[in-house]
Amino acid sequence: MKFFVCPRAEWALLAAITLALSACASTASKVNAPVASLSAGQIAAIVDSPDRSAADRRNDPYRKPDKVLAFIGVRPGMTALDLSAGGGYTTELLARAVGPAGRVYGQSPPPDANAAAHAAAVAEGASFPAAAATSAPAPAAVRKTTPQMLADRAANPAVANIVSVVRKFEDPVPSQLDGKLDLVTLMFNYHDLGHWGVDRAQMNQAVFAALKPGGMFVIADHSGRPGTGISESGTLHRIEEVFLKREVEAAGFRLADEGDFLRNPADPRDRNTPEPPMPKDGFVLKFVKP
Repeated sequence: MKFFVCPRAEWALLAAITLALSACASTASKVNAPVASLSAGQIAAIVDSPDRSAADRRNDPYRKPDKVLAFIGVRPGMTALDLSAGGGYTTELLARAVGPAGRVYGQSPPPDANAAAHAAAVAEGASFPAAAATSAPAPAAVRKTTPQMLADRAANPAVANIVSVVRKFEDPVPSQLDGKLDLVTLMFNYHDLGHWGVDRAQMNQAVFAALKPGGMFVIADHSGRPGTGISESGTLHRIEEVFLKREVEAAGFRLADEGDFLRNPADPRDRNTPEPPMPKDGFVLKFVKP
């Protein structure tokens, strides 16, 4: 039996199908659209959160968290790893930025022969002598480990998405995260890897493998003088910028951006604490996995 459909009905049916397909395409486009980076207003709200600690706020003038988060281009829902998390200053900022849909892993090394050196870097303000001068560090006997400090931070529901990871620098990423990270940060401690005896090439390769294509490796550190490389890591706590770039790029990374908001041309870079007292000259580099 044959059915006859009048032309008008055919056109109506065709129009309905076209409309439905258009709606599906529009929905799919919205679902697949990339999440936008945080706005300046959203970043300001994070930095101004009333439940941030007084110790963190004392470091803000030197760490410039608003500029760091904007430079990174943090997006809600990201999965990030903060290498050498220390007291968790950056870890918490990232956790607030990625929101409840994201997660931030704070890495610290297991206790070993370098434990004393690492404990010194954990102390609040250790990387910023000028900031530390405003508040005496806690006695060594009562200092907490990085996992303990991250657990204290994660007790705040606003940053319950912080997860402590205790792993060697050469193998810092749990296997279940390989190829799944959007972001890795290493803030003001790359130079320390020199006198801690870390195999930096192995670490950089592990970070490269753990990131998604397009994933970012963001490093900030204190500037060393030309030709010093990483030789002053345990004395002046500085590293030559071009030396660091070469090491990271050797792992396959591409330098995508450079931040100049930590620069201080007045710093002669010949001491750990500049004289007269001033912020140390610093740099921030964003590398991307192609």
